Amino acid sequence: MEAERLIAAGRSALAGSRGVPDVMAEAWQAQALARAVGGHLARYGPAELRTDARGLSETCALGSAVLDHPMVPAGGVRASQLTEVARLSGALAALVLLLGEAGIALVGVACGTEEEGLYWQCIEAIDAVDESVDRVHGMMRRLAEQERERDRESGPEPDRERDGSFGSGQGPLVHGSVVHGPADSVARQP
Repeated sequence: MEAERLIAAGRSALAGSRGVPDVMAEAWQAQALARAVGGHLARYGPAELRTDARGLSETCALGSAVLDHPMVPAGGVRASQLTEVARLSGALAALVLLLGEAGIALVGVACGTEEEGLYWQCIEAIDAVDESVDRVHGMMRRLAEQERERDRESGPEPDRERDGSFGSGQGPLVHGSVVHGPADSVARQP
């Protein structure tokens, strides 16, 4: 399934979650999905994003480990359905929203609990969400820089030869590219 569709499903499920167990399960699902997107981009995404994507995957693995392993809904781990990232910039923007909403939900759980273990579990998960959001923002900045660079290169310059032996000189369109591949890293989660 395409990344933005999975992220939308995650946002909807998080918004509909009621009670601490549901919120914790959906926060875990959000971290698992961010891990899957990061792992997917680390393997199949643009070379410039692979290091950041790998870092996102590793950060989210830690975030998922911090949360108690919840009862996974009947549909299983949503992130294991990831097959492609059709619009890279759109998927990253949607992922930031999902992670932000998961962080806010975790703050709500932390503020509402009197159980010290659950409180600290939420605090650690919030830290992991914050770091994940920072990594996604870093990837978004790199994409924006690439787009500006492409715009400069393709701008009207009378002195430049526009079409050489390799075509127009423009690189692949990252925002319009589809990144395919299995989301096997999530399927192996504990």
